[in-house]
Amino acid sequence: MFQTTVALVIFLFPLAFSPGPGNLFFAANGARFGFRATLPANVGYHVATWIVTVAIGFGFLAVIENQPQAFTVLRIAGSLYVFWIAWKMLKAGVLTSTEDAKPATFFDGVVLLAFNPKAYVIIGLMFTQFLDARQTGTLVAILFIATVFTINNLVAFSAWTLAGDYLAKMFRSPKTAKRLNIVFGTLLASVALWMLLS
Repeated sequence: MFQTTVALVIFLFPLAFSPGPGNLFFAANGARFGFRATLPANVGYHVATWIVTVAIGFGFLAVIENQPQAFTVLRIAGSLYVFWIAWKMLKAGVLTSTEDAKPATFFDGVVLLAFNPKAYVIIGLMFTQFLDARQTGTLVAILFIATVFTINNLVAFSAWTLAGDYLAKMFRSPKTAKRLNIVFGTLLASVALWMLLS
């Protein structure tokens, strides 16, 4: 079990910590609203991560792969949702008050994961490499892999959120709030485009 855990973490480390839609989404929210305000979205994303990972472990991915259009629908829906969040942030950037800009919610985190088919493919790949039901039993193996995967992602996303929070502290004044909304609204729009084209 220990060797499997080490191998799994090594496999997941570059995937979780390298720049990607999820990391950039949370970095932008952390920079704009701070680490604490981003916690609900982070929790929502990773609750959804664990549930989706377990479902894929039990064959959900095979069902979706028989419906290729499902991936297209998920990709478009997810990118449009992130575009909408970006638009709200950009709109707040041109107003005199920043109260219109609000941090991502638990539901936003769930939607970001649920509508990201790229995550499904990565999870499916992970199971093909590390699921060995003969060693621990299918149920235990799936739950173990899903938990390690979720914790690894949670650590990575928290690090990106903290980095965004730290780098943006100097911008948290009324004078620069509009500019910050525009910068990170644009970043979120880029994340949405990334999701759409990936």
